[in-house]
Amino acid sequence: MDNRTAVRTKTDISEHLGAIDEFLAGAEVADGGLIPVLQKTQTLLGYLPSEALEYIAKKLGLPYSEVAGVATFYSFFSMNPRGKHTVRVCLGTACYVRGGTAVLEALKKELAIDRGETTEDRAFTLEVGRCFGACGLAPVLLVDDDVHQRVKPSGIKELAARYRERLEETS
Repeated sequence: MDNRTAVRTKTDISEHLGAIDEFLAGAEVADGGLIPVLQKTQTLLGYLPSEALEYIAKKLGLPYSEVAGVATFYSFFSMNPRGKHTVRVCLGTACYVRGGTAVLEALKKELAIDRGETTEDRAFTLEVGRCFGACGLAPVLLVDDDVHQRVKPSGIKELAARYRERLEETS
């Protein structure tokens, strides 16, 4: 596997079982406690692998289908590994008309992943949004909470390099 392949590996959650058990000890699932347990588990692991969902279901005495159903219903939960940086390209009408798809294609090429995927080094996850409320600045993309306006495909390589440098500085 090289760095151009999206992450699709099985996660070993065993080193995190103690922390997950702590979340579960205080959970009152009957009163909506499953969502906070899933949130805390995702914060701990970076996403919700099926192994974690199975563990939570077993510990709480719930059917796996119920736990997985909650995790897949809400968009803020991710069943796949996430990158340290989430890149979201707007494809709302204004961004689409002003070149949003070309920006998306440039990102896909630069990061060597498709939408919904994460780079093998877990540096970036690529997503698409429908409107970020900045139509006059189209095309727009977000990297985490940073808004980038009037983005051109020719600037994608430099933009990605800046965020890679930030990761190296914090490592």
